Amino acid sequence: MSTASKPKFKNPRARFNFQGRTVSITGVGSYLPSRVLTNHELEKLVDTSDDWITSRTGIKERRIAAKDEFTSDLASKAAQRALKMAGVSADQIDLIIVATITPDMPFPSTACLVQQKIGAKKAAAFDLEAACSGFIYGLEIGQQFIMSRTYDTVLVIGAEKLSTIVDWKDRNTCVLFGDGAGAVVMQSRPNSHGLLTAVMGADGSKATLLEMPAGGSRCPATAESVSARLHYLRMDGKETFKNAVQAMLTAAQEALRRCELTISQIKCVIPHQANRRIIDAVGERLGATPDQLFLNLDRYGNTSAASVAIALDEAVSSGKFSRGDLILLVVFGAGLTWGAAVIEW
Repeated sequence: MSTASKPKFKNPRARFNFQGRTVSITGVGSYLPSRVLTNHELEKLVDTSDDWITSRTGIKERRIAAKDEFTSDLASKAAQRALKMAGVSADQIDLIIVATITPDMPFPSTACLVQQKIGAKKAAAFDLEAACSGFIYGLEIGQQFIMSRTYDTVLVIGAEKLSTIVDWKDRNTCVLFGDGAGAVVMQSRPNSHGLLTAVMGADGSKATLLEMPAGGSRCPATAESVSARLHYLRMDGKETFKNAVQAMLTAAQEALRRCELTISQIKCVIPHQANRRIIDAVGERLGATPDQLFLNLDRYGNTSAASVAIALDEAVSSGKFSRGDLILLVVFGAGLTWGAAVIEW
């Protein structure tokens, strides 16, 4: 057995009486729009300051997509980079899952638009909405299709154009969000344990803490809904913060428990890039060292479903971990939703 294939933990797939195939991430890619919106520029739009934003969020700048650049465009570019790394052609893709809360349109799905853009003619395609938790939800769904041998190659993408639903008059929310996309190719890889476990959770009783009230069947677009600014994102920041810390901590601890791991055995922790204070609180309570945590929040802000996917790609590119290392992904989003995943890289 090679060094890369030796498990570093007692029970690599603790939640399974494992009969299916192991599932690994074989390629990663991300795409960020070229336009950079700095905190100093935001000072001209709303009553805020660079010091105020930085001290409360850790964000210095974020990326904003062009008017003619849509979620499907961001997703397609990230997907193509992931495919290149994996050495996979578009016609080898069996399934495309796009996690997003900012689809190009209510229907057809953004995944179908991505399918056309990248030429994945043989792939089934659908969208997934779990807000900032969508990417981890997508990983677990993709894994199930491969484990069951329904499909061999699954493309999971987190992509958002949040600038289209941000209220640029609300200083409490407009400073937080940015646009971008990240993607992974999932396949069964010999001599690797891959995705070890994924924890998912939700609490619909707290749905109003983070929402976009209008645009669906409950409140269709009208002149009144538009004038009331109901088609923009709204958030109860204080309650969201409190719930995010607890949910992310609980999810991470459960993922480690399932794999019989301690945080000291994790090479890299990639948290949802929402707020530096949330990340620090979760990291401290989890017992993670600053060196274990990977952050790019300062440059991109909160990109929702794309957040962890983009960070994963950058962590790989920067050599934060290598083949055989254990990594922990942990997320929280509207719904409320949350999740965590442990991966042997």
